[in-house]
Amino acid sequence: MTRRTRKLIGTIVLVLILPIYVWVAAEIGMGRITLAPAWIQFFFFMVAGLLWVLPAGLLIRWMQRPD
Repeated sequence: MTRRTRKLIGTIVLVLILPIYVWVAAEIGMGRITLAPAWIQFFFFMVAGLLWVLPAGLLIRWMQRPD
């Protein structure tokens, strides 16, 4: 697979997956987490806000792999 094809596939996957991830994290954040203490809410949103970076980084690394 050429780098150009991997970039196209990776871009499409990121554009489709990130909004779904944000929606799920927001739904969890608006649910039971609102009843938790403030420090737990902070920890949840900090982790949820950074967790998407790991799979996106792996996907971007795959996209940049030489032909």
